Amino acid sequence: MAEAVMELLERAARREAPLEELRALRLAVQAVPPAALRARLSDDHLGALFALLSVNDREQVSACVSILERLLQALDPVYIIQNLREELQKGLFHPDDSVKILTISQIGRIVENSDAITEIINSPELLRQIINCIGGEKIAVAKEAIKSLSRIAQTQEGLEALFVSSLLSDLKNVMATNDVVRYRVYELIVEISSVSADSLNYCANSGLISELIGELTGDDVLVRATCIEMVTSLAHTPHGRQYLAQQGIIDKISNIIVGAESDPFSGFYLPGFVKFFGNLAVVDSPQQICERYPVFMEKVFEMAESHDPTMIGVAVDTLGILGSNVEGKQVLQKTRSRFQNLLNRIGHQAKNAPTELRLRCLDAISSLLYLPPEQQTEDLLRMTESWFTSLSSQPLELFRSISTQPFPDLHCGALRVFTAIANQPWAQKLMLDSPGFVEYIVDRSVEPDKASKDAKYELVKALVNSKTIAEIFGNQYYLRLRAYLREGPYYVKAVSTTAVEGAE
Repeated sequence: MAEAVMELLERAARREAPLEELRALRLAVQAVPPAALRARLSDDHLGALFALLSVNDREQVSACVSILERLLQALDPVYIIQNLREELQKGLFHPDDSVKILTISQIGRIVENSDAITEIINSPELLRQIINCIGGEKIAVAKEAIKSLSRIAQTQEGLEALFVSSLLSDLKNVMATNDVVRYRVYELIVEISSVSADSLNYCANSGLISELIGELTGDDVLVRATCIEMVTSLAHTPHGRQYLAQQGIIDKISNIIVGAESDPFSGFYLPGFVKFFGNLAVVDSPQQICERYPVFMEKVFEMAESHDPTMIGVAVDTLGILGSNVEGKQVLQKTRSRFQNLLNRIGHQAKNAPTELRLRCLDAISSLLYLPPEQQTEDLLRMTESWFTSLSSQPLELFRSISTQPFPDLHCGALRVFTAIANQPWAQKLMLDSPGFVEYIVDRSVEPDKASKDAKYELVKALVNSKTIAEIFGNQYYLRLRAYLREGPYYVKAVSTTAVEGAE
């Protein structure tokens, strides 16, 4: 097979291979091991195949792309950048998107190789063309270009090449293509900035982060909505948060939330701004963020108390994020009856809202009620119990009724609520006192699909791993739960049948 492939490659190199032979070669190269290809390939073979891409014949181009894809994957990235630099550059200029994707994916391989990446960094023309690919119509090409440039910027030399040379002008020029491309460049800048404080300094000195912030705080409400997502990504790192705080950007976002009261178009950007503070509170300190920016908490409660499903959804998500750790739970507890009343609304939504909002409510409830064993003080257990009872007049029955509905997502969502409280003694007592509840837990027949079986198994595991379960449930139920856990999530009890002589 290898000999036949090499013969076809030789004919292709001499431009003697008709389209039928290229098609045959496309199939043949798939069957040859990479090592065999590596041992026999020459620059002439590859150069000839790249040259065949220049003809205006879509079928020939398609065949050559498939062949090159296989051959290049067999070669070392250092070899490719050292011997096929010019071909790669031409490939990025090619009018056919499949050729661009082939080329940019090879550049993706090269930048992942510590020896090969230096070759690209020292090739300003190739870097310039990668930057121009961000402005291409094909999103797959643009994404690969962003990924490659982001990887290049993880080296000091790469940062210098992109931000302390004429390539910065190319980056700014490509931004002028249109709004979509401009946001792609911002996405790249945020990715690079997130790597380290040093990377962030390069991006800040380029002026591009200032441009992003300028658009975030500008008057265009749709642009604000897009930019806040990128700024939220920047806030995921400690150095990113420090930069945003030092530049007064967090204060500006807070002021925009304050001003949203009188803005009839605030619905476009307000959800993103509230999510920003929710994420900030979790990665930083919920108490400090809520004390310093009281408008954030006030706005979350307002949104949750509104009648707008979009706003309610964002508020519920944010409360779930905020209450995912103990400090956040304590911040919510300080609002006393207002939060208790809000929980009742969330419980009502979990039962009656459209499915998507019901799921978000169930996830938020799980997050709010979960307490790790090491944090289960008497005060915190009293708090989660009071929150649970605030959700409904009969909260256990509420979630049990949701878990018996024929909708897998809702069923699993309700099981996750039970799992969240399963290691808390007050919840175990409630489960034991609810007629038929423990039987429901160990009944495998009510779980119709894999996701449901997995969710039920997680509930059983949470119960069995609790230190108080044996005492509260008693030995009989405890042993049944242990048996369920030991048998695994997909256990099916064997049913024996007896053959009767003469039966048909």
